[in-house]
Parts: sequence; structure tokens; C-alpha cells
Amino acid sequence: MPETPISTLRLPALIRNEPVQARSTARLAALLDAAAQVVDEIGYERLTTAMVADRAGASIGTVYRYFPDRIAVLQSLAARNEERITAQVIAEIRSGDHETWTDAIAAVFDLYVAAFRTEPGFAALRLGDVLDLRPAEGTPQNSVLAGRMYDALVARYGVTDTDEARFAFDAAHELSDALVARAFARDDDGDPRYLEQARLVLRGIASTISAAS
Repeated sequence: MPETPISTLRLPALIRNEPVQARSTARLAALLDAAAQVVDEIGYERLTTAMVADRAGASIGTVYRYFPDRIAVLQSLAARNEERITAQVIAEIRSGDHETWTDAIAAVFDLYVAAFRTEPGFAALRLGDVLDLRPAEGTPQNSVLAGRMYDALVARYGVTDTDEARFAFDAAHELSDALVARAFARDDDGDPRYLEQARLVLRGIASTISAAS
């Protein structure tokens, strides 16, 4: 199976004016940074375009130049989160620093937890699945990330590439994501009990994939 390209950024499809100059790109990044800070503080449900403008030190017209509404802001922030975390985890799997694929997944888990701790807004929004705004026939972004991770594992470590193995990995990824989200729901550093349970889910996937082969 050919490996899926890393980049999944959907910003051009979400924003009104795709930036073509460095100045416009920087302005868009500043707006998304501002949105991330607001989400980090009060959650994505309460974010407004006026809050984004105020935090970025921009006019409301500047916000609407790029985004038609608050939902587009959140979708664009989720898309940026997706590209950043995908690039990090794929690079980690491909790095050659890990003897086995399970070691690589453990390192990827640490990267994911670090994003919760250090990336503004990530804990609340992550890849945007919590928004549940995708078309009914669309693939949840968590599953998109899991699929790209599995592509990389197949290419780097030759893990079993069957529908059953991919489904098992996707399910484990979904469960671990939910546990990590719960770990950070009331603890900015992450409740270690839930984080350990998430690690156990990922460790258990090795035997499941082996059985699927």
C-alpha cells in the first residue's frame, strides 16, 4: 500500500483568502495563535471572532477577511494542530531511533502528551473531532492520523498490513486519545493514572496486531 502523504492541512479550503505573502501568512498565524490562547483559557465553545480580534490586536474586519465565522476559526486551528502533530509523529516513527515499532509508538505517545501540555488550545480542540462538524460520510480526523501513523509503521517496521490490524490500531488510538483527554480534563499536567491506562492500551495493541496477522 502506498504511503499517505504527511500534509493534511485543510486551511485553504477553510479560509476566505489564502495568504500568498509572508505578511499575510504571519497575520493568519497570529490570528490562529490568538484563537488558541482563548480556547486554552475558556474552551472552544465560548470563543468568538471578537475575542480573536481583541487577543490578536487586530480589527474584527481582519478576522473576517480570513474567516467567515467562528466555526471556520476553530476548524482552521484544528487543521493546524493536525498538521503539526502529524509531522511530529511521522518524523518520530521514521527517525530510526527506535528498535521496535512498539518503542516508536511509545515515543509518539510522549509527543502527543507533550502537545497537551505545551500547545495552547490543543487539549480542548485537538484535531477538531470534538467539533463533530465533518460530513456524515467523512472520516474522523483521529482516524486519519491513526491511518497515517500506520502507513509509516508499515513502511519503517513492516508491521502487518491488514484491515483487521488497521482497525485494531485505530481503535487503540481512539481509546488512548480519550484517556489522555480525560487525564487533562482537570489536571494541566495530566492525571498520571489515566495516562498510564492510555499507555497500557497502546502496549496491548502489539498482541492484537500479532493475532490479526
